Amino acid sequence: MAKHSAEVLVEGLKKILISVKEGLDEKVQGKVEKLIAELQGTVPPSLEPFDPDAQKLELGFDFFKNNIFDKNREYFRELAEAQHPKFLVFACSDSRVSPSIVLNFKLGEAFIGRNIANMVPQFDQWRHTEIGSVIEYAVKELGVENILVMGHSHCGGIARLMELPDHSCSHDFIDEWVKIGLPAKQKVKEEANHLPEEEQLRLLEKESVENSMANLLTYPFVRNAVENGSITLRGGYYNFDNGTFQQWKKM
Repeated sequence: MAKHSAEVLVEGLKKILISVKEGLDEKVQGKVEKLIAELQGTVPPSLEPFDPDAQKLELGFDFFKNNIFDKNREYFRELAEAQHPKFLVFACSDSRVSPSIVLNFKLGEAFIGRNIANMVPQFDQWRHTEIGSVIEYAVKELGVENILVMGHSHCGGIARLMELPDHSCSHDFIDEWVKIGLPAKQKVKEEANHLPEEEQLRLLEKESVENSMANLLTYPFVRNAVENGSITLRGGYYNFDNGTFQQWKKM
């Protein structure tokens, strides 16, 4: 009896799925067809365990597709032709400080480079070419009008910079990278060494932004653009303790 009931249930589900398949988009239709095939026994059901992380990605994209992409088709057709961002943004890789969310950028508005502690090294054609290529493409090819270096509170990279040269917890890559900020650390230590460590860290998070802004001017094509007024250098600091954002210009 139980087997017969199950078969009836399967047949009923198949009929429902077939009836609603028409009118669905291609992706959903494909999923429906696969499920019908599994119910018919032509495709063995997946034996893989449930993957919540994969589902998170699928649901995330489905939300974007249904609520943003599908509702702005004309805008995305224009983006498919070319991008014309006004901003180049250097932000930290920290999961709490996505500039597209914090600054409410739409797709196509900001060309973004993210790394540990949102640092920009000095011009060097032989080192840190990944950062140099981001800057070069944004300035020479995309013609951005603003370069923003965006720091933030409780930055792990800045905390590691402050700890150097503590070898008890050394890192193969991070330690070498954050040395870009050593001039900023030296300035904070000279001017604010009397302050509590937490206050020094907040100052260093901002001073490191200043250091990266100065480093941007070592790129000849950036310096020329700033001097002729076609690019504005901007610093920013997002404090997620109190939900504030400060910004300033490099004069």
